[in-house]
Order: sequence, then C-alpha cells, then structure tokens
Amino acid sequence: MIRKILPEEEHVFGGDPVRPHIPAFFRVTEPNETYVYTYDGESIDAVVCVSYLPEVPKNEYDLHESCCTIDAPIATFYTVWSYTKGAGTKIILSVKEHIEKTKPHVNRFITLSPCTEMATRFHLKNGAELLNKYEDYQNFEYK
Repeated sequence: MIRKILPEEEHVFGGDPVRPHIPAFFRVTEPNETYVYTYDGESIDAVVCVSYLPEVPKNEYDLHESCCTIDAPIATFYTVWSYTKGAGTKIILSVKEHIEKTKPHVNRFITLSPCTEMATRFHLKNGAELLNKYEDYQNFEYK
C-alpha cells in the first residue's frame, strides 16, 4: 500500500542514501510529492520522491530550476530507497500506477538516477529502459 507523505513527516527523509542533501520542504511542496510503501500499514518499507517536470532532467539543477508544475507531463522519480527486500520495486511500480490513474496528463515516467551499477541494475530489472547517460546522472524510462 502507498500513501503520500505530509510536510510534518519530514523525519522519513533522514534515510535517503541517494540525495540526503535535498531539503524536506522541496520534497513535499507541490509540484513535488513523496510516497511511502508499507506492507503492514504502519512501518515504512520504501520511499520515493517525485517531481513533475516539463522536460527530462539532465542533472539536479534541472530538477530544482525547471519550470515545475503539478500539471507537467513528466513524472520524475529522483530518489528511491527501501528498508525491506523487494519494497523498492513495489513502490516504483505502485506509484507509477497511482499517477497513471490520478494524473492523466502525465505521459512519461523518468528517473534521475546516479551512474551506479546498483541503480542501473535496479531500474533495468524493473522493466525500465536506459534513456540518457551523462557524466554524473542517467535517466531511465518506465513505459
């Protein structure tokens, strides 16, 4: 089960191994959203942060400076982490499905991922395709 994080729940961001430097207010202020996945309805098993952008981001600067709006067509997953085996996959696929149902204007699902073997394996294993690769970041697309 997924649910959206509220501003007063910013403590969940302390476990972000990918982008711990991104402030909590950015993660929960529209057009950005953060979701948690929970197996039991209480504990947090995985977290994903999403930003809605008009273009595919090449780096974190694009993430912060792009003309973000809640009605932008690209949902960008810019950080994901899990505490339970398999929960990272569950949250990515569940949030994608949720956005497809609740935001029909979103027509692309992109990541802004670090150029690590772990990130590459994770997204390819979950059915994403490598879209772009830059010096420090890479984009995968979930169809």
